[in-house]
Amino acid sequence: MTAASLASRARRALGLRSYDRLFRIAVWVLVALVLATLVGQLAGIGGRPDAIVGPRLMPPGAGWPLGTDNLGRSLLPRLLQGIGTTLLLSSLAVAVTAVLSTALGVVAGYRGGRVAEVILRGGDVLYSFPAVVLAILVAAVVGPGRTAALAAIVLVTVPLMTRMVGTAARAVARREFVTAARISGVGGPTIMLRHILPNVAGTVAVQGTYALSVGILVEGGLSFLGYGIQLPDASLGLLIQEGGLYMVGAPWLIIAPGAVLVVAIMAINLVGDSLRDRFEPRETRSLT
Repeated sequence: MTAASLASRARRALGLRSYDRLFRIAVWVLVALVLATLVGQLAGIGGRPDAIVGPRLMPPGAGWPLGTDNLGRSLLPRLLQGIGTTLLLSSLAVAVTAVLSTALGVVAGYRGGRVAEVILRGGDVLYSFPAVVLAILVAAVVGPGRTAALAAIVLVTVPLMTRMVGTAARAVARREFVTAARISGVGGPTIMLRHILPNVAGTVAVQGTYALSVGILVEGGLSFLGYGIQLPDASLGLLIQEGGLYMVGAPWLIIAPGAVLVVAIMAINLVGDSLRDRFEPRETRSLT
């Protein structure tokens, strides 16, 4: 074994340890956000989100740790409610996306031909629309609210995830054990469920994390524009939209939800990068 090979292996080991550390940090950040939301909602930290607790636009103080908004409501319980709304809605939408994309991608990858063309070209049509424009079109059809945000996230995230799952499924469908199953007379649905689906699970997990970060951005953008979550509910996008109106005189109203949004997306992307390096290695290990 050469010195260069040893150095390469050492660099890979250090890289894996670094990714593992970042992965753990990102997971703990997400767990902390979820726990803070649950505890805040159940224990009533900071009071009720709709309760007026003090004067308008007050900076952080003893009675309102993150300040008050334009109606005198404490920002802390509204922020906790907004985190829960954004994460729950985005996670639900990504779960729907994962089911649809996995089914369509596996069928396209296994069947190929015209079936794959119809599925992938349909995804290309949706993918050609800018995400914000597509989200606004959805809101115009179904009306502003949770349904619009949910449908918009699904339509924005399905095309790319379907293509990635389809590519992985097509590679699996060409392997020897799938060919042997076909020769043995195993039916197509059985092959897709027993042989192809388990082998694309890693791709689904990786793309699902990226879809979640995109979903949070779509919800935030849609609510920021007034087509997503509506008052008196709260979401991170809606809180940022409200805080932007008072950015000069009360910057804490936009700093807190904006910081949480950035931290959540960064943590999810770090989890996605770590999963990608585990399930989709960029290079094969040297045998020397």
